[in-house]
Amino acid sequence: MNRPLTLVVPVKHVPDAQGERVLTGDPPVLERGPGILSELDEYALEAALQLVEASGGAEAGHRVLALTMGPADAAAALKRALQLGADAGVHVLDDALAGSDAWVTARVLAAAVERIAAEESRPVDLVLTGMASTDGETSLVPGQLAERLGLAHVGFASSLALAEDGASLTAARHTGTEVLELVAQLPALVAVTDRANTPRYPNFKAIMAAKKKPVSTWSAADLGLGPGDVGLAGSLTRVLEAVPRPPRTAGEVVVDEGEGGIRLAEFLVAQKLV
Repeated sequence: MNRPLTLVVPVKHVPDAQGERVLTGDPPVLERGPGILSELDEYALEAALQLVEASGGAEAGHRVLALTMGPADAAAALKRALQLGADAGVHVLDDALAGSDAWVTARVLAAAVERIAAEESRPVDLVLTGMASTDGETSLVPGQLAERLGLAHVGFASSLALAEDGASLTAARHTGTEVLELVAQLPALVAVTDRANTPRYPNFKAIMAAKKKPVSTWSAADLGLGPGDVGLAGSLTRVLEAVPRPPRTAGEVVVDEGEGGIRLAEFLVAQKLV
């Protein structure tokens, strides 16, 4: 490895998947409240940590930074990322961000990555993301973020390895019928899947150490973005209407008296499932 690397992992604070999703306001936006670190982002963070550890770790000068944007509650996602092993955190915190769509999210994250590079006085070599967030599940942000930063984009990677000189990486992508091997020169952006690794669980020592790790808080203005660039004002998409999902109705119990297969086939045809 010729030089220390800086890796940035965008992480998202999302509502707990076990809780009820509620859209409120006009236009409707997701009511967040208490939440957790998006589970799929843990795979990206683990991938970053494994790459750094395989290349000499912090002792070699490598840095892993967690980056989030969102309300004050989003600090919980950074806290979890620091407990898992990130060296420092950045929180883009601004009321004007409320209602930001994927387009604006990528814009804000790109500006934050560029500022991180300036603050670190060295380029960001690798941005690692999850393949999607567990709330929106659009998978739109990684590609848009790579485009804004002018980086090579490798999506849906199931494994990663850095070259010995740290100048490139090799990623594997599983399709339905084959495994593709992709090579990208650094700097690059890679979105990893939940097949990439098994995220670690922080021990007591890691949890205590996380309390001393630095977290920077930036506003949209700190990133050179105005009120019209972010939030609902800067978004390209709008939710026009949201209605509650109708309650589930009781299913029909069929007692098989020799015609169960026929009844099942009739049901599938009626529901246009076959």
